[in-house]
Amino acid sequence: MTKKITHGGAKAFRALHEREKLFIMPNPWDAGSARLLADLGFEALATSSAALAWSLAKPDAVGQVTRAEAIAHARTIVAATGLPVNGDFESGYGETPAEVAETIRQAIDAGVAGCSIEDNDQSQVGAGGAARLYPLDEALRRLEAAREAIEKSGAVFVLTGRCEVFFSKDADPLGEAVRRLAAYEAVGSDAVYAPGLTSEAEVSAVVGAVNVPVNVLGGLGGVSDDIAALERLGVRRVSIGSGLAKVALGGFLKAANALAARRFDYAGATSSPVLNGAFDRPADDDDDD
Repeated sequence: MTKKITHGGAKAFRALHEREKLFIMPNPWDAGSARLLADLGFEALATSSAALAWSLAKPDAVGQVTRAEAIAHARTIVAATGLPVNGDFESGYGETPAEVAETIRQAIDAGVAGCSIEDNDQSQVGAGGAARLYPLDEALRRLEAAREAIEKSGAVFVLTGRCEVFFSKDADPLGEAVRRLAAYEAVGSDAVYAPGLTSEAEVSAVVGAVNVPVNVLGGLGGVSDDIAALERLGVRRVSIGSGLAKVALGGFLKAANALAARRFDYAGATSSPVLNGAFDRPADDDDDD
């Protein structure tokens, strides 16, 4: 039987959100990268829908990754370490609130400690790939269904309400993000997240609008690159999205392009003894039994 993390990892994940100190939640793309991040002392991990898509030779685009693929991937990351794992489950893999609730149930069964649900309507992508958001009342029904599924399960599970407005054509993305994130808190989100915040004013506005922990996507430039400043502004959680996967694939392509040009460029390569040493150790076990 699949172990539900209702203690240990999931409780630790909630505790990370309840303390005052900011924590960084990097995004591995397979079991090996998860183990390496755990060895570096990170306290939680998250999946990345983009990194998963690329690992499957798919574009990071609407409808490319299925719920089954996302849950299976999250289960792999959970099994790789004893750390809590947050799932990037896009808009919940379904057009109805009931389908979102089913995604939550499957995530809990897979041992995931929390997940984000976006308000991006993946059936209505705008021109140039711009996000099209669900009307607010519909986005709220989807999050309410997610919260109801969590409560019925009895699991410890951190639900993040995520607003994609900075990737849309909205004339006032910050104002809309503040309005939506406050509403997402009101229907049971344990944390909120609007990827795209890069200025102190934007971060301060979001943090000041809610009473739950705020996640910021790091590495986008501006204040999002300054962990100390984000902590000072009251941010509780920083995720990386596909950043580390891009770095890894960038190194791969650099070496592969050199090889295609009939030369070797392995600068920065990690040695076999380092990698073998990391993977020779057993993963931590959070099982309370």
